[in-house]
Amino acid sequence: MIELLPQALYRVELDDRQRVVAHAGGGTRRNFVRLIVGDRVQLTLSPRDAGRGRITRRLPSSGV
Repeated sequence: MIELLPQALYRVELDDRQRVVAHAGGGTRRNFVRLIVGDRVQLTLSPRDAGRGRITRRLPSSGV
């Protein structure tokens, strides 16, 4: 995750350097998982718009 946007949206950079706008999925909001810049997250991309997605879970940090 690289940027917090207004209205509970997040800008996320994928492994292939593509950037998409995503929102937190139901489970993430329901369980109150705090997302901050620098977190690694798992996304589900929208089948209709490749620039949009849903954050399905936060992944463990990779080291230090």
